Order: sequence, then structure tokens, then C-alpha cells
Amino acid sequence: MTAGVIDLDDIDRGLLRALAQDGTLSAGELGRRLGLSQPAAWRRVRRLEEAGILAGRRLEVDREKLGFGVTVFLGVKLATKGRVSLEDFERAATAIPEVQVVQHVLGLFDYRLRVVARDLVDFERVLRRRIMTLPGVGNVEANVLLTEERRPGPLGQP
Repeated sequence: MTAGVIDLDDIDRGLLRALAQDGTLSAGELGRRLGLSQPAAWRRVRRLEEAGILAGRRLEVDREKLGFGVTVFLGVKLATKGRVSLEDFERAATAIPEVQVVQHVLGLFDYRLRVVARDLVDFERVLRRRIMTLPGVGNVEANVLLTEERRPGPLGQP
């Protein structure tokens, strides 16, 4: 076992898979799915929370139903790293409501942004008026999301 890594058994992995698909499942429903009593399922979930493996449950919002039909991933290369601090860029980028995620990355770009917009015309407005005016922005590459498939991650199948 690596330092700080928690050993999980098949039941723990099953709980994580089920909760990754539907974070609203009750301990009773989790128990029924995994062959546990409600109290045993609750204790297992509680242990995963206390270990920091489960760090909250998220509400998923349907962006399209709210009128945001376009998602774009932007690769952003800063032009002037010396004159603009990374914190200034991050603070300004996270202040833009259409920017959903700001990730500092290693590679061709310095940052990866997830941006939502109503349509491509709206995205162009956000790009020109908000993103291209961020402190230190140099090169920007856009990738429009066509489809997205969610996976439970490194939990594997039993």
C-alpha cells in the first residue's frame, strides 16, 4: 500500500461505482444493490467520507436545458509569464461566468478552460470580449465538444 492510499475491497468499489452513477442513492438502496444491510452500507459510506475518498456529492445541471448548447475546451498559452502572475490569470478567468473549469496544465498550453455558451455566436462573443482580454493571454486553441461519455474512473469492474 502506498502512503496515504486507502485499501478498498470489492464492496467499497461497488459503493463508489454506484454513487458515481447516482450520488443520491440512499444507504438502503446501496445495501440492496450490494447485499448489505442499510446500517452496514451507511457505515461503509461514512468510512469512505471520513477517509476523504468521498468528498461530497454533486448536483448535475443540464446545461442544454438552461440554454447553453455549446461547450468548448480552450488551450491557453500565456504570452508574458514574467509580467503576469499565474494567480492573476486564474483569478480573472474564474470570474468569467461562462468559464466552468480552469486547469493549470503541463504541455503545449499553460491552461485548459471549459467554457459554455448558448451557441457559437455567443461563444465568439465570450472569446473576443472576455477570454482574449485576460491578463497575459497569448495563443488560444479551441476544441468544440461534440459528445461526452462519462466513465466511473479507475474503479474498475468487479
